[in-house]
Amino acid sequence: MNVLFLSLLLGVACVAQEEELSGQWRTAYIASSNLEKIKPNGPFRVYLHKLLFDDEQGTVDFYFYVRHKGKWDYKHTTGIKQDDGTYAVDYEGKNVFEVAYASKHVLVAHNNNVDEHGKKTVLTGIFGKGNYFEEEDVKKFKELTREKGIKEQTIVELCYVRYFLFS
Repeated sequence: MNVLFLSLLLGVACVAQEEELSGQWRTAYIASSNLEKIKPNGPFRVYLHKLLFDDEQGTVDFYFYVRHKGKWDYKHTTGIKQDDGTYAVDYEGKNVFEVAYASKHVLVAHNNNVDEHGKKTVLTGIFGKGNYFEEEDVKKFKELTREKGIKEQTIVELCYVRYFLFS
């Protein structure tokens, strides 16, 4: 009986967390194992606008801007939730997207991309619902970036971020 209750509680907590993650987000920093993907006009130099998680459907909708040939394009793509909790997404090839850390105001994620030529790229990003990040949030992003084998020197700041530190 306790196992059933705990399983139910965990399921409700995961749904609640995903629903909390839905909303407007801003890209703060991104990093990539392939700098071509995140350079200006690169396909993964994305300015996230909104994420909508739908646990009933097992999807996440990504709404974002990307600069292409000097013009801003508004894009939408949908990810399908996999059994392991990641999302399979078709954008610039095949992707496996995963939220590594989330709080009410910060989302740290990574993405594995295999483009149409079979080239593999690992990306990380930190997204916020405002301009303030705690030092711990940025530390988690940098740790994830290192864990994924991406050099810290590849981190690109996409919006001005101020750290909100508690003393």
